[in-house]
Amino acid sequence: MERAGVTSHMNHLPIAEFLGKSPCVLGEGAVIERLRRNGGLELDPYLVNSAFIYDDAKRAALETIFRQYLDIGRDSGLPLVISTPTWRASQERIAAAGYGGADVNGDNVRYLDRLRRSYGAYAEKVVICGLMSCRGDAYNPAEALAVDEALEFHAWQADKLAEAGVDFLLAATLPALSEASGLALAMAATGRPYIISFVVRPEGTLLDGTPLKDALARIDAVATPRPLAYLINCTHVSFARAALTHEANSSPLVRQRIIGLLANTAPLSPEELNDSASLVEEDPERFGRAVASLHRELGLKLVGGCCGTDDRHIRALAAQLAPGVPD
Repeated sequence: MERAGVTSHMNHLPIAEFLGKSPCVLGEGAVIERLRRNGGLELDPYLVNSAFIYDDAKRAALETIFRQYLDIGRDSGLPLVISTPTWRASQERIAAAGYGGADVNGDNVRYLDRLRRSYGAYAEKVVICGLMSCRGDAYNPAEALAVDEALEFHAWQADKLAEAGVDFLLAATLPALSEASGLALAMAATGRPYIISFVVRPEGTLLDGTPLKDALARIDAVATPRPLAYLINCTHVSFARAALTHEANSSPLVRQRIIGLLANTAPLSPEELNDSASLVEEDPERFGRAVASLHRELGLKLVGGCCGTDDRHIRALAAQLAPGVPD
């Protein structure tokens, strides 16, 4: 793929101002999982979908999914957040996959920016986050890196995404405080705004057992600047509601700092999801109502989908949230 010039910090508004002026922001739905369901495509064992942009057929499949989400955002009049296909694009994985000579992170940023700009005036309402995650199994906190290890491991990718001009950085599907803290330090060092997103249990904890209120307090204390905000992802809406309203492990400050949810369709624990041989779907209308309800109940600003969702779920959610729809 031809490398264009480095993108400016792409959205016309700083992300904090963008979020502040938007009553509700739509998140995308599943991307990787939808590609995995496509029997004609093979995900890279190291990079998953990060190298899809270098193959015509795979890039077309990727673009179909992103355009569905962009179309939904445009048609509903809602601002939209889309994330770069860089969930596993660490330096070690890029080298192992044989793409060491390519700017995989930057090329994915520029790919999404070109896609966004093809939407004309609506492009002003679309923000792009540079997506990162933990080094190991996102459902297994025992594999989490220590703070210093995580800082060293993730700094390279955070720098690459920041240099390419993403609107903000997002470290998602995080199971443990230690690696999340190191990721926060790595992202803070870039000077770009960033958000941390956890997988949570109904008991109001991370998968490693850390109470939400302790996790947020710790990261806010060690990282300068602190995260712009926090999210929950890869978690069913019923689990997220239980976690955010837990009497002992959550708090009003947690509900203030966690501004969004990218929800699964399956009301299963991470362990159950890992063992599930088939996709657990949820009726799109039911999904849309449930997530929109949590937006209204707890003030979550950024809402979208994760595992199990597709364009039907995001369209149903957007219909609940579109300007003019009564609360």
